[in-house]
Amino acid sequence: MKPETLSRLQELAAQTGRSPAELVEDAMAGYLQEIAAVRETLDSRFDEVENGKVQVVDGEAFFEELSRRVELKKRRASQ
Repeated sequence: MKPETLSRLQELAAQTGRSPAELVEDAMAGYLQEIAAVRETLDSRFDEVENGKVQVVDGEAFFEELSRRVELKKRRASQ
């Protein structure tokens, strides 16, 4: 563990009255829960694309169209 991370952990432990091990355990449990939720969401989205329920959008084309719309809106606002 980096010294600055350890220092912050020890400071938080002192402030909260909890042990550094408890804080690390809670942080890891939360992190793993988030990773599982993200994995579930990604799997679900992949299934929707694979089954044809959702259309895939070309990212470059989307941002080009978005930029075009922003420019058009700016021109209209300045007129």
